[in-house]
Amino acid sequence: MNKTKNKYKICVYAISKNEEQFVDRWVDSIVNADEIVVLDTGSTDNTVKKLRDRNVKVYEKKIDPWRFDVARNESLNLVSKDIDICICMDLDEVLETGWYDKIQNIWQDGNNRLSYIFNWHFNKEGNPDVTFYAEKIHSRQGYKWINPVHEVLQFTGKEKRQITDEITINHHPDEKKSRSSYLPLLELAVKEDPNNDRNMHYLGREYMYYGRWNEAIDTLIKHINLKTATWKDERSASMRFIARCYRNLGRFDEARLWLDKAMIETPYLRDPFVERAILEYLQQDWKEVEYYCLKALNITTHQKSYINEIFSWDHTVYDLLSLSYYNQKEKYLALKCINKAIEMKPNDERLLKNKELIENM
Repeated sequence: MNKTKNKYKICVYAISKNEEQFVDRWVDSIVNADEIVVLDTGSTDNTVKKLRDRNVKVYEKKIDPWRFDVARNESLNLVSKDIDICICMDLDEVLETGWYDKIQNIWQDGNNRLSYIFNWHFNKEGNPDVTFYAEKIHSRQGYKWINPVHEVLQFTGKEKRQITDEITINHHPDEKKSRSSYLPLLELAVKEDPNNDRNMHYLGREYMYYGRWNEAIDTLIKHINLKTATWKDERSASMRFIARCYRNLGRFDEARLWLDKAMIETPYLRDPFVERAILEYLQQDWKEVEYYCLKALNITTHQKSYINEIFSWDHTVYDLLSLSYYNQKEKYLALKCINKAIEMKPNDERLLKNKELIENM
């Protein structure tokens, strides 16, 4: 815990359940905080003991029925009243070194919330490939969590926000952990507030993850038609997901139609162009694959948004282009693109074998 006198008192607060593998790494990254508070919601492993051994304030309470917003609010209520700045973190997240002094310097009097860099996913080489601004650093007073899942902070009054690239939190999750509770909680969220565009989008996406194609299509169309659904990136994602569902139903013309809508909605995003290239690859229309890959590569600005697809910025576009050129008998271009793909993913056996095939054309 931080012992020096600073302008602002900072607390990190969290909820936990069976997170013992992350405790030491998590505490090591936030040890400078003036206060660390955890609400454990029913661990059966050594999470509570390990946290207490690291001098973390731990409280235990089961939330039944389970809702993330209720649990977050219970944990926030445990934060001392004299705290100025709260940081909500999960135990599978890590704050990068120097965060405490940086927040002290960045935070302005009268501010309510600070947006920061959040590296949500890392590739096998350890480099972040999904990065966006998160907003879980906030003032102690005036906030509550809402929504049963994919919960967000709601402020009472007029909110004043700041944004910084100097603070970074990295996410290193347990990939085996179940997310089976998400679907029923999303259905509950939409039932509670059917006009919440964010929850409607998430529900449609969740149906898609479960392969419930028709339910996903219906729900995502509802999202697009909501008056509050004004964020173009999210609208475009719903259109892409609808196309993905139609693709899985074997209805390729309808998939193309929705990808065309997504391109019009967000001509500045690579994602719909890459998804269209993937669709044309499945149909082996090599000229169309080339066309949409080149369209994607013309977009060079990578938006800091959770909604971006990893495959839009990794080796995929060059991989698809190499296949397109190979099938069009364009050896030089195919070799150029496969080399670029291998440069981005050097140990992929399929790419290496494809290079041999191209060289032997």
